[in-house]
Amino acid sequence: MNGSAGPGEQVRALVGLHLALERRTGEALLVVAPFGAVALLLLPMAVGTDIPLLRQVGPGFYWLVVLLFGVMLTVRHTAEDGPGAQALLAQCGVDPVARAVARVVADAVLLLAFQLVLAPVAVALYDPRIPGWPWLFAVLPLVAIGLAALGALAGAVSSGAPGRALLGPLLVLPLAVPLLLGATQVIEAARYARAPWPWLLLMGLAELLALLATLLTAPSLEETE
Repeated sequence: MNGSAGPGEQVRALVGLHLALERRTGEALLVVAPFGAVALLLLPMAVGTDIPLLRQVGPGFYWLVVLLFGVMLTVRHTAEDGPGAQALLAQCGVDPVARAVARVVADAVLLLAFQLVLAPVAVALYDPRIPGWPWLFAVLPLVAIGLAALGALAGAVSSGAPGRALLGPLLVLPLAVPLLLGATQVIEAARYARAPWPWLLLMGLAELLALLATLLTAPSLEETE
């Protein structure tokens, strides 16, 4: 990879690098996903075995687990995040914006896969009644892209800071509240035959702001590293 490659080619190469490292380590689907499934299994113990109640709170539990474990995926340390790898990419003339976009795209793919792996577990455990389930085809990618953008922004801001492993989640979780609220309320709106568009717009706006902040701050953050 070098600076003569266009931004699109740089993004594709970096996304391939991110996903190749994930295939090698299996961190997202072989480590984090089983812990998420266990969390879904343990949460009903806090509310008992009331089947109607579990059906009602099941979607909320699912999105809460997606948020908490999704943050772990987006702010985790990876080989390409190290100072040496970042310096090498900078010397090769890789655009910092292309790096940020590639990080968002790769993490969004992993987060979407993570959600799809956990969804059957949640259905099996909670047996939720969701008349408007087709809306999930809009909600799942919105949550994945939004969390990926927030994770990329938090990772860049906290790069090189002491306690980065703790600082990243603390930065992402408060900013991800609109995604959690929107995802749960879209399901509730569909359940009661209400239009979910306001909640989808809220999620889209939060995602757009996160993406803009990530892209606008990437060059300045690159200079300070």
